[in-house]
Amino acid sequence: MAHVVLKDLVKTYGPFKAVNNVSLTVNDGEFVALVGPSGCGKTTTLNLVAGLIPITSGDISIGERVVNDLDPKDRDIAMVFQNYALYPQKTVYKNLAFPLQMRRLPRDEIDRKVKEAARVLDMTHLLERKPRELSGGQQQRVALGRALVRDPAVFLMDEPLSNLDAKLRVQMRSEIKRFHQDLKATIIYVTHDQLEAVTMADKMAVMNGGFLQQYDSPAQVFAHPVNMFVASFIGSPAMSLIPLEASTANGAPVLTSAEGWSLALSPRNARKVESATSKKIVLGARHSTIKLHKSAAPGTVPAKVYTVEPTGDVTFVQAFLSAAIVNISVPPSVTVAPDEAIWLEFDQDRIHLFDGATEMALKAD
Repeated sequence: MAHVVLKDLVKTYGPFKAVNNVSLTVNDGEFVALVGPSGCGKTTTLNLVAGLIPITSGDISIGERVVNDLDPKDRDIAMVFQNYALYPQKTVYKNLAFPLQMRRLPRDEIDRKVKEAARVLDMTHLLERKPRELSGGQQQRVALGRALVRDPAVFLMDEPLSNLDAKLRVQMRSEIKRFHQDLKATIIYVTHDQLEAVTMADKMAVMNGGFLQQYDSPAQVFAHPVNMFVASFIGSPAMSLIPLEASTANGAPVLTSAEGWSLALSPRNARKVESATSKKIVLGARHSTIKLHKSAAPGTVPAKVYTVEPTGDVTFVQAFLSAAIVNISVPPSVTVAPDEAIWLEFDQDRIHLFDGATEMALKAD
């Protein structure tokens, strides 16, 4: 395996920058997910690493080599695509053997590599079948096996689970994660599904508009989003973002809403607000950090129920609050109805504050 370094990577199409000065390092044996909405530049970045499209500027290194001008076949990478790209007329064995035959390896070495890949992916019993005789999950496993037999320095995966149904997608997530753990493989994985990125990756690169927004472990990205885009994109349900304004009450900073209520701040959050470039402040809170009250209490703010979504072990309540819809999770025993008046309490240690002008996270120091 090998490490991958992207340095100031740019891809333009006329005046449009699909990838805009992206720099990141994928360490040897690391699983990195490129995640973001459609059109954010993640697949373009993967194709640049693969050599499928030429770069406009910047450098790509795989191992100790700068590979900018190398053909895909010379980059020591293997790709797993969304549509599996299997040869329908060939058996599983022949699909796995084909890339090795193209490299003119000896027949006994091809046989050994194919059978070893089949063993690792638990598909030895499928070797004589053709793709049409396989389920979607089995076909995806064959696509993984075809990449594995090449013994590449880096595996590149482009939304490999998006064609599978929900149950199979969960199963294949576990299989790809185990594949990575067993092989200590270097993997760059593109997905629009942030849950896939959070559950499988060692690090995630959150992209939007061609820019790299944040690059860190899933836990750090979830706990410390650098801006409002990352905060709203990572997490399910998404973080609630409430537009407010900074003001002062009794000499202390508070947040006020257009409806007239105000929220007192802890000393640490007050320092964050004081560092903002404008009076516009956006309060961010995850569903699990908001407490729902049926009546007014100290430190609460008034809201109105919009929808109630029971899911079995938890109920999600959506409520109107200061021109925003806020997600709250409550035990199934808590019963509320649409349009009911409720009061919300925010955990001061776990709220996020963003500069309304720059959309960047505010810091206390």
